[in-house]
Amino acid sequence: MIELKSPTEIDVMRAAGRVVANVHAEVREHAAPGVTLRDLDEVARKVMDEAGAISSFLGYHPRFGATPFPGVICTSVNDVMLHGLPTDHRLRDGDLLNVDCGAAIDGFHADAAVSFVVGTASAEDLRLIDTVERSLAAGIEAAVPGAHMGDIAHATAAVGRAAGYGIQNDFGGHGIGRAMHEEPFVPNEGVPGRGLRLEPGLVIAIEPSLMAGGDDRYRMASDGWSLCTADGSRGVHAEHTVAVTDDGPRILTLP
Repeated sequence: MIELKSPTEIDVMRAAGRVVANVHAEVREHAAPGVTLRDLDEVARKVMDEAGAISSFLGYHPRFGATPFPGVICTSVNDVMLHGLPTDHRLRDGDLLNVDCGAAIDGFHADAAVSFVVGTASAEDLRLIDTVERSLAAGIEAAVPGAHMGDIAHATAAVGRAAGYGIQNDFGGHGIGRAMHEEPFVPNEGVPGRGLRLEPGLVIAIEPSLMAGGDDRYRMASDGWSLCTADGSRGVHAEHTVAVTDDGPRILTLP
């Protein structure tokens, strides 16, 4: 069942979204060569604790996950595109890092992800990151009343395909609100004019992911969580929680 949110509920989700944005800012500031992914998870925990927020990720156990998720953020490095575990892996100069974070306040969730390079960035990685950010922006722009879910999915995919990148369509965006994952599914690629008709009050996480090698295939790592590019190329991911309103899309996870 799809639950439309009231303006008051969307405001609560905006409060949770600010916490998510603050987590991203603090983690990005602390990410440096030699820092472990577990160190970054501790930074995120502190931000949430100080804000009185609850992690959406900690202990989460979907059907595909081998175990309950052990951290409050996903930390995906290089060829890990999604769901990377916050382990004792130490970051190196030039690593491409994606940080995905979800937080809840007063029973309502917000979810966002950002990708960046630790230390020295290559032109190829900067192009990949710029493309996924433009893909996300295109999807957000399409999230207006009267449009269809396929319009969002087509907009995000068109940007990635034009740049020659691979796109997986099994792990996409989702509805969000009282639970981190709600209906509907938000695909990363679709047909314009098809799918659910968007109404004011619908809140969704739009989250395109791209694979630098141009291959659409992926693999699950042995940890049972990390989603990796099949060809070993770098993966990237960007996400915002977005409310469909009569005044246009409202991004709830901005700073």
